[in-house]
Amino acid sequence: MKKEKSAEIGFFQRYLTIWVALCMVAGVLIGKFLPVVPGFFSQFEYANVSIPTAILIWIMIYPMMMKVDFESVKHVGKNPKGLYVTWVTNWLIKPFTMFAIASFFFYVVFKGFIPADLGKEYLAGAVLLGAAPCTAMVFVWSQLTKGSPAYTVVQVATNDLIILIAFVPIVKFLLGVSKVTVPWDTLILSVVLFVVVPLTAGVLTRMYVSKKKGREYFENQFLPKFDHATIAGLLLMLVLLFSFQGDVILNNPLHIILIAVPLTIQTFFIFFLAYLAAKALKLPHNIAAPAGMIGASNFFELAVAVAIALFGMDSPAALATVVGVLTEVPIMLILVKIANKTPHWFETK
Repeated sequence: MKKEKSAEIGFFQRYLTIWVALCMVAGVLIGKFLPVVPGFFSQFEYANVSIPTAILIWIMIYPMMMKVDFESVKHVGKNPKGLYVTWVTNWLIKPFTMFAIASFFFYVVFKGFIPADLGKEYLAGAVLLGAAPCTAMVFVWSQLTKGSPAYTVVQVATNDLIILIAFVPIVKFLLGVSKVTVPWDTLILSVVLFVVVPLTAGVLTRMYVSKKKGREYFENQFLPKFDHATIAGLLLMLVLLFSFQGDVILNNPLHIILIAVPLTIQTFFIFFLAYLAAKALKLPHNIAAPAGMIGASNFFELAVAVAIALFGMDSPAALATVVGVLTEVPIMLILVKIANKTPHWFETK
């Protein structure tokens, strides 16, 4: 009998905040002292989409999409309460609370530190994060909290399907309320490029390899080959992005911390909202924990990609999404500890 893997977060994932910080420093230095580098990459653009960035984002997202088993959707009717918590939290609450919390901080609390026009762009980045609930890292958080693997797969699979339908209208609506004009075609193209294309490629790869060599080979040998591709793609993209963001960061270093404040509050709020809703519905801990985690964490790869496509590599909106990357792992590890200390709140099944 095969020994089950212990639940643990990888070395690069555990210290992702440190790697992001190092990429920020490297990118800023490149932008400051080697401006020819971002100048060179800025030439490769089509329909407002940076080709080098698109390639790196595909490298990041494609391995994640291979992990999602859409065959699990046929089990959606089994114990649907946990799915209701996930869907309502992710799509009817989270984007709107992110908008409200970020607006309050950028326009009211931090009014003396952040000019209104800059706050509007930071808000746009926050909206993109709020409308993109986690797709891949939730598997890690679920493992660390001893969540039900089968149920987590269903949660993630249905979440990915909803993204295809709900992401564009929610973002368009909230950015419209923020008085940020974005064209429908660019927004839809972004979702096609950064969700539909890698999702389709991932599904087809999963089906082909599983059919040829079996499900066990795909899960235990094929997928691990891509373990470092996502992190490598992310870090290279961040160096490139920060090389464009050098002047913004050097002129407004405090803004990194200010952007992180509403993102952090939102993360804790959404986690406890879903977690306690699951408790009220008397769900077991191994369903409640992933339900809280999938809402609290973000599909930041998509948010960063769409921010770059809509506003550009050197935009404050793109910077706000990257701050989401910077804060995600340490906050989520705190929530993992909270979840692991509170299983006695839930019924045991």
